[in-house]
Amino acid sequence: MVETISWTNDAVVMIDQTRLPSEEVYVSCRDHREVADAIRSMIIRGAPAIGVAAAMGIALGVLKADATSLDSQFEVICNSMASTRPTAVNLFWAIERMRKIYESFRGRPAVEIRERLVAEAQQIKEEDIAINRAIGRNGVPLVPDGRTVLTHCNAGALATAGYGTALGVVRAAVEAGKLIDVFADETRPFLQGARLTAWELMQDGIPTTVITDNMAGHFLKSGRIGCVLVGADRIAANGDVANKIGTYSLAVLANENHVPFYVAAPISTLDLSTPSGDHIPIEYRSPEEVRRIHGVLVVPEGVAVENPAFDVTPHRYVTAIITERGVAKPPYMESLRKLAQR
Repeated sequence: MVETISWTNDAVVMIDQTRLPSEEVYVSCRDHREVADAIRSMIIRGAPAIGVAAAMGIALGVLKADATSLDSQFEVICNSMASTRPTAVNLFWAIERMRKIYESFRGRPAVEIRERLVAEAQQIKEEDIAINRAIGRNGVPLVPDGRTVLTHCNAGALATAGYGTALGVVRAAVEAGKLIDVFADETRPFLQGARLTAWELMQDGIPTTVITDNMAGHFLKSGRIGCVLVGADRIAANGDVANKIGTYSLAVLANENHVPFYVAAPISTLDLSTPSGDHIPIEYRSPEEVRRIHGVLVVPEGVAVENPAFDVTPHRYVTAIITERGVAKPPYMESLRKLAQR
């Protein structure tokens, strides 16, 4: 299982996901601006991984900051992280967690504050791996034995500190002895399914087949798919789920063909202050990601391009939400709040 991100010799080291699968290259970020740029450019991506990266970026920024103006610099560092990706709520959860630590240590020697923030960032990483394993265990009973799991984007080890959310459920099912294989939507325009999900499942020896996004309906109708498993970047209080663009279409197709649609995500992805998906901010990215594939122009010059990075799946299409604290089922307004309060 690949190590997505680590704190090494006072630097944040992460695998460059824009270079996979052709090259396995690691990037060393030596100040918080480089971490923010890595999040923004999707060198690191996936909601839980972004949260870990933000925490480490804040720790790195404080480590390098002038001790005489730490308070003002701390806010600048946090704001630089907050401005990177608007949809993934784990980013803001991690920033707030680091802010609480800073506030509790305010006024103490700078060296003590720095040590505590570095330790907290590393703790967030270790907790994330443990959380993902718990999500995996909780999801195993939902995965049909001897069937194919369909997934979208990448919600695996690469999207987290390790093990994965949706792919964590797949890994746990395989470890439990279930005979399953995976169909991975290629996930245009950034191809996280084709490039990342297929790559990491191959590392684990889990049988994987890549399909284009517009093939999903065909295979869901065929009866081959036992369930759909996806991750999430933000889950509203009513169970509406923001995830990589194309997830909504997949959920509608699964519902039409009576295939269970499961979302796997940590409690930190819940945004109970947001009543529904209508209030979730949707990130729009550069049209160049659609116009070109690996630098090759595939759209006529001058044609308008829209590039929303996420869509929202209404809760009525979600069969269950798998978290580290248990499995939430409708009505989500009630079940998600109970899990969050545990």
